Amino acid sequence: MKFEKANGSNANGTCYQDIVYTDYESLVGVFGKPNYGPLASDDGDKVTCEWILKFKDGTIATIYDWKTYSGTPMGTYGWHIGGFDKGASIRVREALLLHDNVVAQ
Repeated sequence: MKFEKANGSNANGTCYQDIVYTDYESLVGVFGKPNYGPLASDDGDKVTCEWILKFKDGTIATIYDWKTYSGTPMGTYGWHIGGFDKGASIRVREALLLHDNVVAQ
């Protein structure tokens, strides 16, 4: 599953599509360092960590924590997947499954 890091403007207009249960290190192992974060809870934002990805087929996906209020979660967590459609969730899950890093829901 080929993808590249995208910038924030690529994600304008995306919205929540799904949740995937995995940990921070697994996400870094598959997608590299996040575009944003990780941050501590006192940074005051609803999102403390986010990946913005563009897959080879043009699908844009974001992976982010949402309102954790205790900083970026490092253990198993329900990471939100954003995109323009459900294709974002499919691409993220495929990439994670290839690396066996998804906790079944």
